[in-house]
Amino acid sequence: MTAILLSALAMTVIVGVRYLLTSGAFAWVTSKVRPGLYRGLEPQISREIWWSLLSAAIYGVPAGIVAWGWRELGWTQIYTQWNDYPLWYLPLSLFAYLFAHDTWFYWTHRWMHRPRLFRIAHAVHHASRPPTAWAAMSFHPVEALTGALVIPLLVFVIPIHVAMLGTVLLIMTVMGVTNHMGWEMFPRWFVHSPLGNWVITASHHQRHHDEYLCNFGLYFRFWDRLCSTDRGISSKLER
Repeated sequence: MTAILLSALAMTVIVGVRYLLTSGAFAWVTSKVRPGLYRGLEPQISREIWWSLLSAAIYGVPAGIVAWGWRELGWTQIYTQWNDYPLWYLPLSLFAYLFAHDTWFYWTHRWMHRPRLFRIAHAVHHASRPPTAWAAMSFHPVEALTGALVIPLLVFVIPIHVAMLGTVLLIMTVMGVTNHMGWEMFPRWFVHSPLGNWVITASHHQRHHDEYLCNFGLYFRFWDRLCSTDRGISSKLER
């Protein structure tokens, strides 16, 4: 039991530090690229950091338990040898995790916008008006719990190399932060390119924060397009 608790604590610290470093780095970039964008938002940013660090504990506990089970009991489908699966499976597993996570996020996100659940939980995230680089994990515990379970559950089902799992977590962290920065870091030509029309960037997610009932995806616009909830990008963020 002690080993499990220590693993959960370690993962909580890792998630919290990862959040502080990533959000802090992009907040610093924002101060250089868009000076004054967050001026007057200091009380909001303090709340975002508080909720995010609480979310870090909620994300860290199941991750720590799964990490302990992987190391000690071989519970999961995580593998470490490059030749356990063909090399072509590496990008396939990466996409499978991102698509599964995106699917989970889209439908739970729409669920969180039901009036009662929004008032109970999701309103915490939308209190960031406008969102900042610190808002990526600013969730009520109920919402944080829905997000904390998906990756730990996937590792029991879909085999993935530990390096690809790290890449999934990196993409999740970076996109979570950059999509909330309040400015578009990608050039206009990319946002309007064939690839840009299918991936989510800040100008797409900003429209969700402006209008609430559209643009629910996390990584891809697939479910938004399929379910007619895609309202395009926020032109005020375009470069």
